[in-house]
Amino acid sequence: MDQSLQNALISGVDRVAAWSDLLDDINVFPIADGDTGRNLIASLTPLRQLNGNCEQTIQQLLMSARGNSGNIATRFFSGLLTADSAEILSKALRLGRDAARKAVNDPVPGTMLTLFDALVEFVENEEFKSNQDYVERITKHLEKTVQSTPNLLPILKSAGVVDSGALGMYVFLEGFFHSLIDRADQCIPITTRFKGMLQIKPSFKEQTEEGYCVDVVIKVDGNAEEKMKQIALLGESTVIIPHNNFLKVHLHTKNPVQVRQKIEEMGQIVNWEDDDLAAQIKSFKKTQKQGKLHILTDAAGSLTRENSHELGFSLLDSYIVTKDKSLPETLFSPKEIYEIMRRNQKISTSQASTYERHQSYQRVLEQYGRVLYLCVGSVFTGNYDVACNWKKQNDKDNRFIVLDTAAASGRLAVIVMATVRYAAETDDPSAVIEFAQKAMEKAEEYVFLDKLKYLAAGGRLSKSSAFFGDMLSMKPIVSPLAEGAKKVGIARNQKAQLKFAFERLKKTLSKDSKALILLEYSDNRSWVESEPRNQIKKMFPAAEIILQPLSLTSGVHMGPGTWALAFIPQFDRG
Repeated sequence: MDQSLQNALISGVDRVAAWSDLLDDINVFPIADGDTGRNLIASLTPLRQLNGNCEQTIQQLLMSARGNSGNIATRFFSGLLTADSAEILSKALRLGRDAARKAVNDPVPGTMLTLFDALVEFVENEEFKSNQDYVERITKHLEKTVQSTPNLLPILKSAGVVDSGALGMYVFLEGFFHSLIDRADQCIPITTRFKGMLQIKPSFKEQTEEGYCVDVVIKVDGNAEEKMKQIALLGESTVIIPHNNFLKVHLHTKNPVQVRQKIEEMGQIVNWEDDDLAAQIKSFKKTQKQGKLHILTDAAGSLTRENSHELGFSLLDSYIVTKDKSLPETLFSPKEIYEIMRRNQKISTSQASTYERHQSYQRVLEQYGRVLYLCVGSVFTGNYDVACNWKKQNDKDNRFIVLDTAAASGRLAVIVMATVRYAAETDDPSAVIEFAQKAMEKAEEYVFLDKLKYLAAGGRLSKSSAFFGDMLSMKPIVSPLAEGAKKVGIARNQKAQLKFAFERLKKTLSKDSKALILLEYSDNRSWVESEPRNQIKKMFPAAEIILQPLSLTSGVHMGPGTWALAFIPQFDRG
């Protein structure tokens, strides 16, 4: 596969990642569980790591696929990846469309399958041409197809939105084709193309759904066709993908235990994931009061997608990279991360591409009008400079305000949580900005490491220093500040760590303080919940104490056994 085609695939994935929150917001089919965007990101990330071995990439797509949208999309890419260059796209796109349609047990019009049909129709009538006119015409053709989806699916018309899966693949394809002519930055925002079709009507009522969304990979021997027929009877919304001696299955069922037992009779379960549909639908129904200023921040701040949805702010992900995959940190399993680290296997972090970040800034501005970006400290990443440079070129009306918080992990989290809550109470954007700046001054964080060897593995400490430090049971205490992560103490055991934490809290907070206190855990939630949390609750009964996973960006460098304390006292908002 030539480099231009590889770059186009990556641009498409980056664009989906940037617009994924909006895809989640309008995801009502087949059920209103609000996960199309994140499922597509998780499913398509193997396309970022193309190494010339398309068969290996197809296998990775199979293993990573999640949800209806992700499984159907990855099947489409099994065909697209057979193209070596843009000049032979037509055949590859047709192979992908046919494979995607075959994978769905009960295909219906008005989904991404309809978009794939329109795509193949266009390229078979007119082979790809590397010019702007061609790209504009194919993009317009696909746009009209997505706009037609509410007329094909009654639930979409009832909700007043286009199909989320079809839109997700449109977002990919627009970025893909524009990249092929070196115009990836000239994509038109989907809020412009689909104006009036991206917000669910207040009158729409989500249908309740009991059961589970199951994704499973099965290694099979013998007659795969017969086993596929049996699996198709086990649930609804079924997608089945055969590949070599594996079957990737997605389905909805009310009895996952029974389904698992039946599948185990057919072959070896390589991977199993299930999600509670009722819980997802309940979460999807939540609405947040939005102020005049929308908050954007980085997931490096020990903030989760659940926080984002519950409080109504937007997150920019960094990526966790292992030997087998690369995923946004909010989609990676912490349990898996820390197990990898305990096995001393290679793991690292990386920033989102500049293109993805630019698309993300555009998305939030188009969706919310005015945005305050509480950026992870510039000493830790290049996000602040990237945002400021984009603002200079694209924000003539000063709608995108960027603040260098000089913070990371839990310190950034409490700054953001406090500011988002305040923003929901006022219609004065300048007051929100002033509040955020005061919160940056007041917030504190102390991170308690268990082993130094993980810092050494990431190049942040010499191996000899780590060896002797661990041998002498030296557990450093660090605080993320404007100048970087500063060592502020040493503890030899957890008892000493707790003593340090309590002393810092007492120094800043009064007993009746209504402070916001954040306790972060790595792979030690039960200990953090039972020890520091319970003791702090007794010390400061009026404080709000939140238990939260440590940012995986931090966790990858600090390792299992790490925990942290971040807090922000009440302060005068005036």
